[in-house]
Amino acid sequence: MPISEHDNYEDEDDIDYTEIEEKYRPTLDEGFEHVLVVDGVPVVDESKRVKLLERLRAQFKKQGVNVEEDQIIMPWDDATNESKGFLFLLLPTSNDASFALRVLDQSKFGKNTLLFNKFSDVERFASVETEWSEPQETTFVPKAHLRKWLADTQGRDQYVLLRGTNASVFWNGRGAQSEEIPYKDARWGDYYLQWSPLGTYLATTHGPGVALWGGEKFQSLDRYSHPHVALIAFSPCEKYLVTCSTSDHPIHVAEDSPVGPRHFDAEEDEGNHIAVWEVKTGRLLRTFPGEFNAPPVVLGSDGVALAADKGPRAPTWPALKWSPDDKYCARIATGSQISVYNAPGMDLVDKKSVKIEGVADFEWCPLGEKDKEGAAGGKKKEKENVFAYWTPEVANQPARVTLMAFPSRTSLRSKNLFNVSDCKLHWQDQGDFLCVKVDRHTKTKKSIFCNLEIFRMREKDYPVEVIELKDTVTAFAWEPKGDRFGIVTSNDPNLGNPGPGITIKYNVVFYQLDSRKGDFKIFKTLDNKTSNRIFWSPRGRQVVLATFESSKCDIEFWDLDFTTDEQISKKPDGEWGLNVQLLATTEHYGMTEIAWDPSGRYCTSHATSWRPGTDSGYTIWDFKGQELKRDNIDAFKQFLWRPRPASLLTKEDQKRVRKTLREFSRTFDEEDAAAESQGSAEVLQLRRRLIDEWNAWQASARGALEEERKRLGVWPTVVRTVGGSKKEEVEVVEEWIEVVIEEKEEIVA
Repeated sequence: MPISEHDNYEDEDDIDYTEIEEKYRPTLDEGFEHVLVVDGVPVVDESKRVKLLERLRAQFKKQGVNVEEDQIIMPWDDATNESKGFLFLLLPTSNDASFALRVLDQSKFGKNTLLFNKFSDVERFASVETEWSEPQETTFVPKAHLRKWLADTQGRDQYVLLRGTNASVFWNGRGAQSEEIPYKDARWGDYYLQWSPLGTYLATTHGPGVALWGGEKFQSLDRYSHPHVALIAFSPCEKYLVTCSTSDHPIHVAEDSPVGPRHFDAEEDEGNHIAVWEVKTGRLLRTFPGEFNAPPVVLGSDGVALAADKGPRAPTWPALKWSPDDKYCARIATGSQISVYNAPGMDLVDKKSVKIEGVADFEWCPLGEKDKEGAAGGKKKEKENVFAYWTPEVANQPARVTLMAFPSRTSLRSKNLFNVSDCKLHWQDQGDFLCVKVDRHTKTKKSIFCNLEIFRMREKDYPVEVIELKDTVTAFAWEPKGDRFGIVTSNDPNLGNPGPGITIKYNVVFYQLDSRKGDFKIFKTLDNKTSNRIFWSPRGRQVVLATFESSKCDIEFWDLDFTTDEQISKKPDGEWGLNVQLLATTEHYGMTEIAWDPSGRYCTSHATSWRPGTDSGYTIWDFKGQELKRDNIDAFKQFLWRPRPASLLTKEDQKRVRKTLREFSRTFDEEDAAAESQGSAEVLQLRRRLIDEWNAWQASARGALEEERKRLGVWPTVVRTVGGSKKEEVEVVEEWIEVVIEEKEEIVA
């Protein structure tokens, strides 16, 4: 009888599937790390249960967390037939639970606030030990005082130097006398340094990310992990830090990367370049995709475009622009809308962007909206933030500049512009004025001229004053806390393409608000200058005009309010500009930047090693243009003055100080006199010490000489008695040497 094929196999129950089961066994999280407990859920009955779950799932989905109905467990109270006000979320993995916890915690759900916690944390914190044990006493370690440097009795400022990979912080004393501040365990010199806007923190950039330092001796405060970080920026109130990596190094989250609120999430952050951090907690708030400039196009010998450069591209910076109160940050998205986010939640305000077709740029007002009276009761309306934006010309639609209040999104003022090539928005630091520098072209588009559109923010209906100029404006700068501004103009045909050996001439013009007529008029004009940059003192009044990117490196120090009794007596009524005085003219070859210290008493010019062919280093000048210190440093990279926060004195206190300035100045005059006398005493003490050292050396030298004479037996010393006292007398041996200089014979007849 033939044997069937089936008889050649063993029974199926005897087959070993262990190897296959081990290979394809699903990995499950052990414990309850993937379970979240949600508190603050509205209490509903059975009729509203399904609708509540649908709304919760929809809100979770908007935040990037997809949850199915079977992943939600809602405990039920059978006695009342209502929910208990909390529920459980079963996420696939612990990483998913960590991400949901970060983006959903403290989110609003109607009038309720949803609170998310991991089930394992609830279990750990809810457990109570039955036996009480006395806690171990720990030694109190005081934290670093982040503002202690402001209490310096001499009122000195600080600055930081970066040379190569070494950084040092110095006090700047009288006459630019420096005193180095010791610190320890600091590695600052990988890339570059940056102070926070109020001077509280010093940020340093490294390969793994950013480090923050502060306190009296610059202790390490925190670290933010962002590999290949290229740029950093603080929010105006120092609450948040924005980091950006290079274009060729987006955020990449490895499988073994740590998970938590201080680290990137694989799904949410992968491929982005920009990260927003909370400074005090170090918590990562959100990441954004980076926007980078187009790579340069390389042309071949035949003029045909070759492949674009594939190297790192420059990012659009700042990527996020903050409101002055740190309440909002905004960015232009897809060129047709401005997306504004709440801080620290970093969710889109009102869940929608401000749609503006073709928006090119925007800037927040430094101090927000002006005070307004309410419609009823004369109560002041709550102040809003304001930002200005502009849109270019499209087809038959003109270019437009608009002021918008936020979060009400109310349009405050608009101005149409024609024949526009470009616009730049310049806010005065107090928010009193907005100057829109409009580059306009003729109908043939062969020449460029400029208009200044000045919005008055503190007047009714925001009137606009137009200043028409025939030349190109290359620089603009408002006077800090003032109503003056300066511009640099030029009609030189070589502007933009100077070529070797060509010096472009500029005109520097200062404008001031005429309080009688209410408009801006020319205050002073300086013709035929090589200066192309304007640097106002932080206190106003003094200004530095400098020449950059030219064969000349001139620096001019000007005082716009220089007055003498003779000038006041000769000043005609209504004539401006007689008080403008040139204080000094100097130069700094190869300089790359100029910076004022916060007090306005000192100014520095820098020449960094990034520019080859120059002697790198820095020079400190006083406000009159007198050189106080010059230091040439190899591999010099940065010189940064430490910013100061705003004064704590009220306006009334400041007015009182100005009125009684002579009384306050007596104390400072005494301190100056004491410092000068102390300096003189130190000089006299140094001179006395040097004289004593000289006398001691002279005595020892004489003794050594006497011993040497005795040893050689030369010039013996005899002792004789004069008046009962012994005196040493040196016997001098004289040796006469005759030299015949000339010999002449004469015959005598």
